[in-house]
Amino acid sequence: MALALGLFLTTYASLLSFPKLRAYTALASAALFVALGILPADKVFSAVDWNVLMMIAGTMGVVYLFIESRMPALMADHIINLMPNVKWVMISLALFAGLISAFVDNVATVLMVAPVALMVARKLRISPVPGIIAIAVSSNLQGAATLVGDSTSILLGGAAGMDFLDFFYYHGRPGMFFIVQVGALVSCLVLLVLFRKHSQKVEMMEKTVVTDRFPTVLLAGTVLLLIVASFIPGKPAVTNGLICMGLMLVGLVREAVRRRDLKGTAAAMLKEIDFFTLLLLAGLFVVIAGITEAGVVTEISRLFVRLSSGNLFAIYSLLVWASVLLSAFIDNIPYVATMLPVTAGIARLMGVDPTILYFGLLAGATLGGNLTPIGASANITALGILRKHGYEVKPLEFMRISVPFTLVAVLSGYVLIWLFWAP
Repeated sequence: MALALGLFLTTYASLLSFPKLRAYTALASAALFVALGILPADKVFSAVDWNVLMMIAGTMGVVYLFIESRMPALMADHIINLMPNVKWVMISLALFAGLISAFVDNVATVLMVAPVALMVARKLRISPVPGIIAIAVSSNLQGAATLVGDSTSILLGGAAGMDFLDFFYYHGRPGMFFIVQVGALVSCLVLLVLFRKHSQKVEMMEKTVVTDRFPTVLLAGTVLLLIVASFIPGKPAVTNGLICMGLMLVGLVREAVRRRDLKGTAAAMLKEIDFFTLLLLAGLFVVIAGITEAGVVTEISRLFVRLSSGNLFAIYSLLVWASVLLSAFIDNIPYVATMLPVTAGIARLMGVDPTILYFGLLAGATLGGNLTPIGASANITALGILRKHGYEVKPLEFMRISVPFTLVAVLSGYVLIWLFWAP
């Protein structure tokens, strides 16, 4: 067990120290776990959650077509034209980004909505910084709302055997969707206070022309089929992944026929799929299976139980707020992938339903990334867009919005999860 723990700690330190090499680090570590005999070679294939990987890849492909169709820009135009002033434009764009992000990757959402905020700011001769920061943090918040909203949600769904509808109601109680929406409402009040001075009027803007409505149907179809699949008893474990991949292929073939260019269309779509994250997750699945096989996960679970003296509320609180703090500085995907089996182990040792701990982990890890500029990929993307347009955002400027937004959202989720799910 000491060898497995040492290798795991070395792997995690490398993931933090060399972020651009994370995928290769995870794969190399996975190979070492097998080569050293910690994880038997015949367990490698089953250690990888292929359903999760296919869901992420398929959703990314469909989202690429959705963005290319310019439908998100048209939807944003409608929202802007309904708003009376800049304050409400920024808040409505942040809420709109959150709505999109419940079904689309957070980074893709920022890439869709941020250009609209830039256009508004340019026309009104104001700084786009506050609006784009609000878009980023709102996107991260809503990533925990549905099964397909973020990679961390997909990881939880795979670990807990949860389907699309389980994020709305699970075992007769409110799921993460409603908990996140309350967080969005209270954090909206924070934005109202922060943006109270932005009272400039907004004129009607020319509407975007949508080039193709089929990707919108495809994205809606993905959500609908995931809902339908949730009612099928005894379905194969990879059902959700096959749905997402299948609809991505439908979109690819249809777009290739429309463009009369299969090779170019396939290359463009493959370019938008984040293979780096997929390889990182594949490697981590094997690493986690290795430390589980060696008994490390069980020992970490016992440590949590000892630290909290076996008190469920103490463990729940420790899990939520430790996740917030850690996710403010490290990528939440490897963190959640590592902590899910630990969380299950804690619940097993205490003889309780793991749902309350699962939801606490997801809320803390997903929302905690909002605290700092480097805590989430969407934040980094947003600041990159601003930098490209000549706006250098200092950490304190980012955190002036992100810290109150995040603390209010996490606190509301922390309270609601306990109220809904405490035994």
